[in-house]
Amino acid sequence: MNKARENILNQLRANRQHVSDSPDVYLPHYDWNRQQKIDHLTERMTAVRTEVHHLADGNWTQWLNSELPGRSLNRVLVGTGQTGDQLIQQAAESLQVTRYERDIEDWKQELFTDIDAGITTTLGGIAESGSLMLWPNAEEPRLMSLVPPVHIALLEADKIYENFAQAMQQLGWAKHMPTNALLISGPSKTADIEQTLAYGIHGPKQLIVLILG
Repeated sequence: MNKARENILNQLRANRQHVSDSPDVYLPHYDWNRQQKIDHLTERMTAVRTEVHHLADGNWTQWLNSELPGRSLNRVLVGTGQTGDQLIQQAAESLQVTRYERDIEDWKQELFTDIDAGITTTLGGIAESGSLMLWPNAEEPRLMSLVPPVHIALLEADKIYENFAQAMQQLGWAKHMPTNALLISGPSKTADIEQTLAYGIHGPKQLIVLILG
């Protein structure tokens, strides 16, 4: 090895930065109680045009039966799990409930043109940022919350966490990381068009969150 090359390598080794220990996990504690977490999440979500309703009795099917027909949201999409079963059993006659049980190629046209609202469950909520956590799977594919013009999300009040770090810790993501976790804080929006904020460009124009319990 020539002397010039050795000098260069020695300088690089001498200037090598010390690798520091990993920083502590970001986990601030606000000590918010249940109602405070609901209030913080609601405040932050409504600030970005999300419609939030707290149903203390948890009767979300009654809310849908009462509210959706008056909004001309009669054609609703549900998954193949228990939530879909419940709505099919309790839906008003004015609601046309469709299950997401076919391959997308078999009903793409119907999904994009004949569905008014998609109804999904959530993994939980984040009070600090005003976000929903979704974990799409075979029962509730990602397109359910992406394609319909209105997304209705069901959020259990006891699954609202103070912040994202707390949610990951309590849900055990270090041992069981979801393959497709989504964070949703409001209806779709973009500022790419003449730098003017526009809603409903790349997804639902409206997000409705029903907090249950």
